[in-house]
Amino acid sequence: MGIRIILADDHEIIREGLKALLEKQHDMEVVGEAEDGRTTVRLTKELKPDVVIMDITMPDLNGIEATRKIMSEIPNVKVVALSVHSDKRFVMEMFKAGASGYLPKDCAFSELAVAVRAVVAGQSYLSPKVADIVIKDYVSNRTKSEPSVFSMLTNREREVLQLLAEGNTTKEIASLLNISDKTVETHRRQVMNKLDIHNVAELTKYAIREGLTSF
Repeated sequence: MGIRIILADDHEIIREGLKALLEKQHDMEVVGEAEDGRTTVRLTKELKPDVVIMDITMPDLNGIEATRKIMSEIPNVKVVALSVHSDKRFVMEMFKAGASGYLPKDCAFSELAVAVRAVVAGQSYLSPKVADIVIKDYVSNRTKSEPSVFSMLTNREREVLQLLAEGNTTKEIASLLNISDKTVETHRRQVMNKLDIHNVAELTKYAIREGLTSF
């Protein structure tokens, strides 16, 4: 039986290309595809794959938060991040969320195949390209004291911020997160106070800059 894989990326052409390459491998099969983080979590619960190949910047729920949810509910699944983001904070946050591997999107497919097999075998995989950046960043301490959306906001506050930035209303967010309108408004106020940003347009710019959304 082959390695069962879910592809999570908001670009269909990338999913199609990866699927074609993965299914040429004798020991791999793509069992599901998702274009946003929330669908990825749902499909992972339903299909219980061996590996999720996860983009980070996706609509509705980003890959970091999706990984965190998957690991809390289906811890046996392995997540391999495949992202345009290669700076230290994204790498560290993905691993803290429970990912087992991290590669840049400009890697060769052969490296992705190696990473998938490595995580299934119980190993971690960090692309040499990304490792080089992380090590240099660590040595220089450039980002040691820089606040980020991951250090300043809670998991739920980041979810609310992303959904706000993507144009969802309070009622829509409440429905998606299964919480009350009042709770959404409370989270919204807390986000604005913590970030010292007091309008949705600036919140949206911040969310995009921090990689939570590409909208």
